[in-house]
Amino acid sequence: MRRRLAAVLVLGALLATTRHPVASADDWPQWMGPRRDGVWREAGVAAAIPAAGLPVRWRVPVKGGYSGPAVAGGRVYVTDYERREGELSNAPNDRTQLQGVERVLCLDAATGRLLWKHEQDVPYSISYAAGPRCTPTVADGKVYCLGAEGNLACLDAATGRPLWARDFKKDYAAPTPIWGFCGHPLVEGDSLICLVGGPGSIAVAFDRQTGKESWRALTASESGYCPPTMIESAGVRQLLIWDADNLNSLAPATGKPFWTQPLKPMYGMSIMAPQVADTPEGRVLFASGIGRVAALFKLDAARPAATLIWRGEPKSAVYCANSTPFIEGGTLYGCDCDTGMLTAVDLATGGRLWETTAPTMGGGRRGKHGTAFLVRHASGGAGSTWIFSETGDLILARLTPEKYEELGRMHLLDPTNECFGRDVVWSHPAFAGRCIFARNDRELVCVSAAE
Repeated sequence: MRRRLAAVLVLGALLATTRHPVASADDWPQWMGPRRDGVWREAGVAAAIPAAGLPVRWRVPVKGGYSGPAVAGGRVYVTDYERREGELSNAPNDRTQLQGVERVLCLDAATGRLLWKHEQDVPYSISYAAGPRCTPTVADGKVYCLGAEGNLACLDAATGRPLWARDFKKDYAAPTPIWGFCGHPLVEGDSLICLVGGPGSIAVAFDRQTGKESWRALTASESGYCPPTMIESAGVRQLLIWDADNLNSLAPATGKPFWTQPLKPMYGMSIMAPQVADTPEGRVLFASGIGRVAALFKLDAARPAATLIWRGEPKSAVYCANSTPFIEGGTLYGCDCDTGMLTAVDLATGGRLWETTAPTMGGGRRGKHGTAFLVRHASGGAGSTWIFSETGDLILARLTPEKYEELGRMHLLDPTNECFGRDVVWSHPAFAGRCIFARNDRELVCVSAAE
């Protein structure tokens, strides 16, 4: 089973806010939340999931897709794929040929009522071809959507009216990665920064009002799948682009390189968003991927630069794919793509502290690419984490260096896709208005988490 998987499809967490926040703290206007850091900052949220489960506010039908919903201004935005011809077959090495329509749906967040939809005919030739991968990004009355075959659209968020569009394959000779375009578009100032591909254009910044190119940068063997990531270090905002070969730091205004570190996972699967943390020894940066590729770098405090602290060993670190890990205190928490376990790691040494399949595959034996999406709750106390499992369960747990402790779970959605012979749902939820929004390939659900 080479080319392990559409583990690619939903990826890990970005850090730091943009200069122009994309919405209020009560919204979830893009992948991984308002600051793209996987933190839910609302108060008044339940401290446990009762045995009867949280109340379901509504369910509405949707079609296929790995993209998560975005919630902004009382509306929910989600993309999907309405297949018209072809049979879906999840073979990691093979591209499925499909005919169908990529759609952007806008729903009323309170009721689930459809307000508008935008459709575009898009033939697919990708592996794990259920639908789009990228969560919409909503900012200043516009919604930016990137499809699995590289179609980028800017729509009026109120009406769905098209404002501008780009085609990565036509405009940049960017080949569609085997698992599709997965880099969630990033708003940074007046730019929309995307992972594109093609010679000299692995990363491209567009004027987010007009779609005109502002700059392009980098060439690599493959674009990879990691979304553009903003950090701040040495008093400088840095754009991280992790392609299939290197982890790169660029000046976000120009695309000029600050530094590059070799970091090459197997199958071009750079997926998770690199994570930054402050330690007694200074600011550090972690990234990992399939093939037991993991590294912790020290970020220079005086200038934009990075130096290696440690690399992962076969039985140390955590090797992430679909889901981005997070760092809290001196501990790294993430889902290992080799073991399928949620794993706690000592950040200073890379040593593993504990591991469990309970929040990924529901307990029992290990499995490749066991997946759970992790969101910390800022008002829930240290370790409070909301988890959406590939089994379709919503879990509230407390994660500490000592143990994994569940505070309740409920079955939210049936897993409607497949990976290595097991049923899975791989889509990152949204957390907004004291509610949780999640989707599979059949429906989008909203549950209330108000205390």
